[in-house]
Amino acid sequence: MTETTQPALTVDALGKKCPIPIIMLAEQINHVPLNAVVAVLADDPAAVTDVPAWCRLKSHRHVGSYELPEGGWAIHVRRNY
Repeated sequence: MTETTQPALTVDALGKKCPIPIIMLAEQINHVPLNAVVAVLADDPAAVTDVPAWCRLKSHRHVGSYELPEGGWAIHVRRNY
């Protein structure tokens, strides 16, 4: 069962190529409370693998990636520290 926590913050990286979505996430993740979720909106296919890899590298949690009806994904990341 997937978590359905409402994101505390949405980072709109639609139309931007990696690594820009990750840079935007890194700049914003500390602006939400601990354990809050940040949604990264991205349509670069690389983001679907790069954001979860960044989470593992930085010890944050990849909650899930969800397809957007207009194309792209909402990639949810939980802030761990």
